[in-house]
Amino acid sequence: MGSRLRRITAPVVLAPPTAVTARTRLRVSTIDARVLRRLGLYLGSLAAADLMARCRDGAGLDNGRWAERKQWLSQRSSSRWAGAITKANNAQYALARRGQQAHLTTMGATIAAITARLLLPVGGPKPGYRSTAQWFQKSRRVAALQDRHRRVQADHDAGTVHVVRGGRRLSNTRHHLAEAGLTEQQWRDRWDAARMFLSADGETGKRHGNETIRISPDGVVEINLPAELEHEANAARGRYRLDARARFAHRGAAWAERVARNRAVAYTIRHDAIRDRWYLNATWQPDATTPQAPLSAVTAGMLVGVDTNDDHYAAWRLDGAGNPIGRPRRFAYDLSGSATHRDAQLRHATTRLLHWTHRSGARAVAIENLDFTDNRGRENFGDRKRFRQLISRFPTGKLRTRLVAQAHDAGVAIVAVDPAYTSRWGAEHWQRPTRATRHEAASLVIGRRAQGHAARRRTEPPAFHQSDGMRPRQVQATAVPAREEPRPARPPAPTRSTRVPGRRKRGTSLSKTVRDRRADVQETPLHSG
Repeated sequence: MGSRLRRITAPVVLAPPTAVTARTRLRVSTIDARVLRRLGLYLGSLAAADLMARCRDGAGLDNGRWAERKQWLSQRSSSRWAGAITKANNAQYALARRGQQAHLTTMGATIAAITARLLLPVGGPKPGYRSTAQWFQKSRRVAALQDRHRRVQADHDAGTVHVVRGGRRLSNTRHHLAEAGLTEQQWRDRWDAARMFLSADGETGKRHGNETIRISPDGVVEINLPAELEHEANAARGRYRLDARARFAHRGAAWAERVARNRAVAYTIRHDAIRDRWYLNATWQPDATTPQAPLSAVTAGMLVGVDTNDDHYAAWRLDGAGNPIGRPRRFAYDLSGSATHRDAQLRHATTRLLHWTHRSGARAVAIENLDFTDNRGRENFGDRKRFRQLISRFPTGKLRTRLVAQAHDAGVAIVAVDPAYTSRWGAEHWQRPTRATRHEAASLVIGRRAQGHAARRRTEPPAFHQSDGMRPRQVQATAVPAREEPRPARPPAPTRSTRVPGRRKRGTSLSKTVRDRRADVQETPLHSG
């Protein structure tokens, strides 16, 4: 009979990020804010009309229709603004289609799981439902899911998606202003800021890498205005020059060197209506660097195994042979609150982890290749509501993206390993001998798996002629006690005369055979008659 353990995939070295982003604040004047707001709202209205046309075209992306949409937008703005708008809307439609397909897959798996459990007897084995009331509620839920699945499937077959520019949640907030603690004007400011469009694609060979939003190496920002707003221009050729200067504290040298060589840089201007601030994002693709190192070279020396959890990183440093060095470290973060707060927490914890990796002398980090997309359903975890919430909010994709991006800047390689049985085998083989927590023991298994070692902890073979002679033999190691202590005294064996207070119990009878004779019973010498 074959093993019931699933096959563990080989570890891989994650590729570096394909693009980098730098952000800075634009301290604009009142006039600049007015012009940016008018420009963003005007281009946002064009983007909304083009998105409606893209959704109306359906799943088939026709180049002829794409050209017609771009021509219509070019007449009302410019060819470069039209290209950026159509490209963004095509990406938005493709994202909605992928989300629709993922929703169908999740609902199909949930329907199959509920249907299989409904066929089992009520109150029987664990896979079945525990009561008739629960069975009835699940039957109603599977009927609702089947109806929803049919409607979503019909939209998917027809190529119909439901997209709201500005966000569906913010749109629904308009009907619940009192509960959200907002006035109508505050909601309107956030809605307008979310629906603005101020993004321009970069162009290699053009002046400073972008002809629409041009930023010189000394930080002068110029924006090409559409014909509808040319009366707001304060520079030559219908351009508007901001009073604010752009200065990038993060990746500023790389950005300035790229702009000086007229390499492509894409810009996005965003308005934060809550704090009334304007921000500028610069994005570009890094130049081709040295080829990626193979797995054998990355894991040859010291390595840090990291177990990602809901509230912390558990990390442990390993040498080239897979042995733990020193004590483990924990880097905590808080995933509650807003998305900005969660991202800041992950960024801070990741920075501390990478700094500790550098100080430890390691140049690689091993993490689990987590993916809960197939296991987020309610039926997979039963009544464990808190665990379902933990799995649902665990930001596996964002955590991996953040770690890979920051590790690439720090010169640290990231190795992704299969997450199967890491916590279980860590607790079985490493938790007691190392006196670590379950998560810290799992980090050891993750690091050893990245290096190609087994999870089991083994000791050195016994000395010559003490066990198996010259034959090598490795045995499982046990926990090492803190100190040697005498064994507790063994209580005397009960006899027939043993009396237990409070109850009547017969003592153990003595054996009458010589083979089973007890050592503490003396033989009576036989006398010849």
